[in-house]
Amino acid sequence: MTTIALPTETETVKLAQRIAGILSPGDTLLLSGEIGAGKSAFSRALIRARLGRMEDVPSPTFTLVQTYDDPSGDIWHCDLYRLTHPDEIFELGLDEAFATAICLIEWPDRLGPDAPSTALQMKFHAGDTAHSVEITTSAAWADRLEGVL
Repeated sequence: MTTIALPTETETVKLAQRIAGILSPGDTLLLSGEIGAGKSAFSRALIRARLGRMEDVPSPTFTLVQTYDDPSGDIWHCDLYRLTHPDEIFELGLDEAFATAICLIEWPDRLGPDAPSTALQMKFHAGDTAHSVEITTSAAWADRLEGVL
C-alpha cells in the first residue's frame, strides 16, 4: 500500500493525469472514501486527461453511469452510492464494461463480491487541511505504476 498526500486539487489532477496515461480497456479503478474526499475530482481529471480536452464531466450520482468515448475504448464513470443490491450492476451492464472499458467506480463497496479482483484500489481521505489517497496494488499494477506514483 502506498499513501500519497494530495494537499491541493492540483495535486489530485496531476496524479489522475499520470495514472490516465497507463490505463487501457479492461482496467478498473475502485475509488472509495467519504463524500468530499476527492473521488469525483480525481475521476474528472482522469477522464479529461484521457480525452485530451476540457470535457464537462458531471458526477454520475443520479444517472449512476456516465460514459465517454476514448480513442482506445469507452470510459465508464460510475457512482454506485444509490445501488441497494450488487445484482443491480448487471442491469447497468457493468459486468461487461469491466472487460471492455476503463471503469472508474465510486462507492465500490456496492459491488459486493462482483468487484473485479484485478482492480486498482484507491481509498481517498479528506483531512482537516489536506486530502490523501491510499493505493493498494497487485503485482501487475505495481509494475505498471512504477514511476507513476
